[in-house]
This record gives sequence, C-alpha cells and structure tokens, in this order.
Amino acid sequence: MAFIRKKQQEQQLQLYSKERFSLLLLNLEEYYFEQHTANHVQCNGSQEERKIRGSLKICSKSVIFEPDAISQPIIKIPLRDCIKIGKHGENGANQHFAKAKSGGISLIFSQVYFIKEHNIVAPYKIERGKMEYVFELDVSGKVEDVVETLLQLHRASCLDKLGDQTAMITAILQSRLARTSFDKNRFQSVSEKLHMECKAEMVTPLVTNPGHVCITDTNLYFQPLNGYPKPVVQITLQDVRRIYKRRHGLMPLGLEVFCTEDNLCSDIYLKFYESQDRDDLYFYIATYLEHHVAEHTAESYMLQWQRGHLSNYQYLLHLNNLADRSCNDLSQYPVFPWVISDYYSSELDLSNPATFRDLSKPVGALNKERLERLLIRYEEMPEPKFMYGSHYSSPGYVLFYLVRIAPEYMLCLQNGRFDNADRMFNSIAETWKNCLDGATDFKELIPEFYGDDVSFLVNSLKLDLGKRQGGQMVDDVELPLWASSPEDFLQKSKEALESNYVSEHLHEWIDLIFGYKQKGSDAVGAHNVFHPLTYEGGVDLNSIEDPDEKVAMLTQILEFGQTPKQLFVTPHPRRITPKFKSLSQTSSYNAPIVDSPVSPGEESFEDLTEESKTLAWNNITKLQLHEQYKIHKEAVTGIAVSCNGSSVFTTSQDSTLKMFSKESKMLQRSISFSNMALSSCLLLPGDATVISSSWDNNVYFYSIAFGRRQDTLMGHDDAVSKICWHNDRLYSASWDSTVKVWSGVPAEMPGTKKHQFDLLAELEHEVSVDTISLNAASTLLVSGTKEGTVNIWDLATATLLHQIPCHSGTVCDAAFSPDSRHVLSTGADGCLNVIDVQTGMLISSLTSDEPQRCFIWDGNSVLSGSQSGELLVWDLLGAKISERIQGHTGAVTCIWMNEQCSSIITGGEDRQIMFWKLQY
Repeated sequence: MAFIRKKQQEQQLQLYSKERFSLLLLNLEEYYFEQHTANHVQCNGSQEERKIRGSLKICSKSVIFEPDAISQPIIKIPLRDCIKIGKHGENGANQHFAKAKSGGISLIFSQVYFIKEHNIVAPYKIERGKMEYVFELDVSGKVEDVVETLLQLHRASCLDKLGDQTAMITAILQSRLARTSFDKNRFQSVSEKLHMECKAEMVTPLVTNPGHVCITDTNLYFQPLNGYPKPVVQITLQDVRRIYKRRHGLMPLGLEVFCTEDNLCSDIYLKFYESQDRDDLYFYIATYLEHHVAEHTAESYMLQWQRGHLSNYQYLLHLNNLADRSCNDLSQYPVFPWVISDYYSSELDLSNPATFRDLSKPVGALNKERLERLLIRYEEMPEPKFMYGSHYSSPGYVLFYLVRIAPEYMLCLQNGRFDNADRMFNSIAETWKNCLDGATDFKELIPEFYGDDVSFLVNSLKLDLGKRQGGQMVDDVELPLWASSPEDFLQKSKEALESNYVSEHLHEWIDLIFGYKQKGSDAVGAHNVFHPLTYEGGVDLNSIEDPDEKVAMLTQILEFGQTPKQLFVTPHPRRITPKFKSLSQTSSYNAPIVDSPVSPGEESFEDLTEESKTLAWNNITKLQLHEQYKIHKEAVTGIAVSCNGSSVFTTSQDSTLKMFSKESKMLQRSISFSNMALSSCLLLPGDATVISSSWDNNVYFYSIAFGRRQDTLMGHDDAVSKICWHNDRLYSASWDSTVKVWSGVPAEMPGTKKHQFDLLAELEHEVSVDTISLNAASTLLVSGTKEGTVNIWDLATATLLHQIPCHSGTVCDAAFSPDSRHVLSTGADGCLNVIDVQTGMLISSLTSDEPQRCFIWDGNSVLSGSQSGELLVWDLLGAKISERIQGHTGAVTCIWMNEQCSSIITGGEDRQIMFWKLQY
C-alpha cells in the first residue's frame, strides 16, 4: 500500500546510510544542514571523562547527536532552549571538562530530548534544568565555523515572531544553496548533456530536504545539500511513466514523478522555490514523455473505469493523483470512502444494500440527528459559513490510521508524544461509530483499507501505545465480527469496494469529493461545506503581508486538511454494471442501457458471438488489404452489403448507385436517379430494396428484384446528407438543418400505388446536419452539425437530451457504442471525442494531425478512415494510436464492417472500394 511502500523505501535508504537518525526527528518545517563526526564528552562530576562516539547534526532549529552505539539514546537539543553556545573553554562553566580537547563545542541549555534508546521507538524522554554538553569534533579546525553557524541559527530561533524566524532561516538556507551547485561528477555518463539546474527540496511525508535538481538528456538528479540519505537520487527519464504538477503548501511549486503506471507512491516529489523552475522542468520531462507515454486525463480514466477496464480502487487511485493527492504529502493524502456500514454482524452480506454506506452523502450528513444540529449552527453562523469544523482528511487522521506502522511520523507531528490511548485507532467499529455520531469527526478512509498489507492493523513493532480507561493496553486493531483475521478484513473490504452496489453508486461519492458537489450551491445542497481554508483558492497567501500571520495561516491550512482539486464540474456518469439492474432508470433514453433477461441458451449464444467480436477487435491492428476495385468516377460516399455478403452496393458523388458482385468480382448494375451526388445508402431488411440519399433533396428507393426505382421521398429543402432505417422508420438528415423521422413501407412492386410516407417527428437544428446514427435499440439518435455540435436525441419523445459543442469544425461522423453508454464523434478538427450519453459529459478527447472522416468502434477501440487515406487503429483506453495502415490514396469517406467484425470494406475519394480481412 501507499504509505507502507514509501516507508519501506525510506528504510532501504537508511540501510544504505547505516543511521538511526531520520529527518522525522526534526521539527516540522525544519532543515538538516550538515553533520560532523564527534565525541560527546561526559563527566561524572570527578576528573574522569567518558566519550561517546557518534555524529553531530546541525539543523535549523536544533542540534542532534546520534551515538554509534544503539543502546545510547539520540540527543536532541532545541536551539531556542540554549542559554549559551561557544567553543569549549569560553563559557566559564567548564571546570568539569578539564581534559576536553580544544576542538570542543559547549552547549548550555535548559531542556533536552532523549530519543530511540536501545533503538526502540517510543515517546521522547525530556530532561529539564540547566545542563552543559560538550561535543568534540574530529576535525578541530571546523569548530569555529560550526559555533558561528549555531549562534546564527540560535538568533533565528529566539526571534519573537514566527514569521521572522522563518524568514531568517530561509535566508540562511538560500545562502548555503547559493554557495554550492550540483556535482557534475555524479552524472551516470560523461556524454550526458546538461539541460537545467536549479535549487529545490525533495518532499517526503512531514519532511522537506533542500538541495539541487539537475536534468540532462537522459536523467533527472537530486543532490541533497546535506548528503542525506544518500549523495544523489537519480531517475532515468526512460523509466518515467507519469508526472504531475502539485500544489505544495497551497503554492504551485510541486512536481511528482512516477516510474510506475498504477501506484500511489512516486519515485520523487520535488518542491521548487520558483514556479518557473517547476514549469520548465515539467515541460522538459513532458516533452520527453510525449514520444514514449500517453498522458491520461481524468476523463480518459473515467472512460476506462466506466467500461470495466479499471477497478473501482484503480480509478480512485488515479483520481487522487490527478487531484493533487500524494502519499508524500500528509495534508493531501489520498482519500478513499467508507463503503461498509455494518461492523457488528457476524456475516457480511454484500448482496444487501443495507450493508453499505450511502455514498451520495458526505460522512457528516449520514447521521440525520447530528446533521440537524450542524445545520442549526450553520444557519446562525456569520459568513463565511461552513457545516463541518474539521475535514475528512488531514495529517492527524492519516496518522491516526497508520500509527502502528508509522509511529515516528506520529511522534514528529505531535512533538514526541502519542495520542491519548482512548483516542487511538483501537477498533474499526468504534471508529465508524464515532464518524457517525461524533461532534467533530467526519473522516473518510485511506487506500490502505483496500490493499493487501495488514501491518497497519497489527502492532507488530510491539509499541507501547498506552493503556485505555478500562485497563487494557492498546495493541492490534479490533476487527468486526465478520472478519476472521486482518487478511480477511482487507479481502472483504476490497470485495465491498468492487461490489455491484458500490460500482453503481461510486459516482455519487466522486461528485462530493472530486466533482460538482464539492463547491458552490451544489455543495450546500449536498451538505458538503467545509471551512473556506480547506479549498483551493480559499486564501491567497501572497496577499498576506505580515510574515507572522502568513506562517500561522499556512500551518493552520496544512494541519487542518485540504479538499482535493476539483476534477469535474458536471455530474459524474455512473459505471456500466450490466449484470445489475437499476430501479432508478426510468427515462426512455436510459432504458436500453439495462440488459433484458435472456434464457440460458440465448445467453451462451450471445456470449459466443461477443467472444468472436472481442477476438476480432483485439486483432484489429492485423488488418490486411485483400482486394480493391475502382468502380466509380468520383468519391465513394456509401456502402451497403447484402446479408450473405455476395452483393456490395455503393453510392458516389458521380450520382450513381452501383451493385458489385463479390463472388464474380464484377460490376453488375449502375443506376442513376438524378444528375446530383448521392450521399449514402442502406439495404432494407430482406435485401430487396436499396435506399439512397441525394444532394437533390430526395431519398430514392430502388428494387433489386425488379431493377428499377420504386419510390421517391421528396422530404427536404436541401441536400440529404445521411439516412438510417429501423423498424419501418426512416431517419433522414439534411443540410436544411433538420433530421426527420418517417413512417412507412415502400411499395413492394413497381407500378403499384406509391406509399405515402408519414412525417412522425422533426428534430430541428440551428445549422446543417452532416451525419446521424442510431443506437442499437433505436431509442436514441446522435446528430453532428456543420459547426461542430454533437446532439443526442430521445426518439420516444423527440426531445434533445444533450447538445455538446465539442468540435471546432464540421462533425464528420458520430456513432453510439454497442452498449449505448457512449457516443464517439470525429471532426474536421482531427479530434476523436467520447461523450457520456447519460450526462452529456465530454469524457475523452484524442487528437490526430488530420480529419478522421469515418469510423467504426466497439466502445474501446476505433478503426477510423483519415483524410490522407490511412486507416488508424485507436486505443481509447490507452489514449493512443495503436496502428497506422496504408490504404487509399485519397480520403477514406465510408467504412462498413460485418456483424462478426471479421470483414471490412472501405470507400474513398480515390474512387476505390477496398476489401479488408483480419489475419489472426
């Protein structure tokens, strides 16, 4: 899990340095500058001296001595508690240290901390009273410099105002950084080219470590000023998979680099002193990555999650990453939801909705009585109002859960102490009950609750965490009755997170945490309003002139917790859960999304068909050209194929409908209805009639058996651009800005009375309609216009559900996914856009360097025909082009695929039709 893995990495680094010392021994916002090998000279009151070997660490607010012998405690002397600092022999209180060398440093102080005696992690021991310690440096010539540094830092620590202290320490740090630079001898290769170097800090939980960042054409380096925990950290650019700009302390100064695809733990987190340095480094790495790794957005991850290619856990992991949540920053640690509400039953029933927490409500609104009390207070509160006085995620809450594996972090956060034993993380059920009933407890969970590592639930370090009021010692976390072991608890928690119930409702929780209910009136309506300081942009630190107020404000913000960056501003679509019907789906445009029950026999046949389609689409990149024929004098505009695949009908801008025999490989018929271009064609069920649309405003019905036109529908005032047919209904799109729905069956025999087509509906647009398509059940229609708007219509009521202006030019083609959940559109702007049908949200957008004129897709992969004549295979979930296949010499204008997805025909501006086969 996130924190556990990060801690293991730190332990490995400590093995490298063979030190008990850790930056967690420093105060928050304290820096470790330098170390010196030294002896701690002790005197028992007589002339005898005892020397303890170790290293002296000079830090911005303290002096730390780490003895080599682990039986001896680490000594920490706060500089603010020092009474006198000087060379040994100059303080006037050194009569007990007669034999001490002249290389000694004397500290007289009123308070000292003893830490990690016998290498046991425990609350710090404090000794008070006037004391003197003498430290002998191995290199006596450095004593004066060290004393001068300590005196300077002591002056900073003793300033009255915290802001002044911070300013002086920052000036000392910057001076040290300015006097040093990155050691180029640390480059992996002499041939590396330096691109930029700047000052920065490496961030780990509760700690920042200053140094120098350097990037070359092959590597990213960080060299700590203090050489801790190792002289240089190196990351090969070739290994980088993801990078994120981060807010650190509410400032746009952070950068996090990952060498893994699916992990919360980054390989390095850097905080820069100048946002320009951060942006320059980001740009360089991003430019490098463009050629190696596809960048994912929240929308592209949403598409993968909706279609079942990401688990609920993985999706939440990615959303946290995109929303500035990092396991390196405890004030912005990844947040995960409570999903189970039953912690008292002996069996956990994941088929019962009552087992689960209501994911549409924040934790603070789950208890109705408590919420009513909070709302009364909210109404009486002056502006700015907030409902909850604490947040759902903060450093204290994170370490509340993790104290058993990260005790040093808790000691760092709480000045060397653990929390009161009764307030510790003692029981899952108790913690849930307190989140429901407590006056100030509204915390959510952390990703560790849905991982594999149980160590955060078990007191394996045998820590003395105190005794509760009942007399029992705090030990392992008490589990619910339904969990037989910590491993069983995590396994069932994971099953609950991935359950059908959570899959159907997780989007509601995302709306609260990352989405449109996070802020504004929607947040008020959802009872989801926290303190203003928790929100991005809640305060402008740069506008605060008083340095003391600024530091205090920043400390408050970091300790209180921060709301994630808002990722979505419209309702988040729900997940596709085909095996689970939703009773809430009543509107007609949602109806086709719910699976209809089928008999076991039908289901297995469907599964077989689906399996063959999946196999075909998995091999779509292996498409090979089989045959090609030039049968038209102008661009091909439409393709229709008979059920047995023997006859291929095509329309063209040369105004002809052609019938081509695939068996004899010969042109069998050529029909002309007018002298204007034909724009599309289709075959009616039964393969007896072909319908063609024309630029002359008409739709023509041609009888194959009788070889002549049998009907003409004069239905529009401008060119008919596209036609569809389903269940004796004709759908026609036109440049006259309408889509019309007609009812009627054409005459079966020429010469008989012509059928009267009845206009059932007219779907009005503001501009020309260039393309239309129906979903599988013909309950929805998508239309694309000349000005780049995609419209989704409910055909049962002839109403517009969504209007999405998502292209900067003409919409070339648009079609529903097989499950009707999504619409894909391509445009003259070269974009492929995926739209969620339920919400109308644009959830993914990929770009190519040329228009994609037509396409077919299965919801995950797309085969598109480009302006240049290439066929492109797109991996929507990976947000990349998988394959480019050479095809036509002019734009690909139309594309047809058989039901088994094994055979494809394309038509182009080069007047050719091409037959393609999949080669498994």
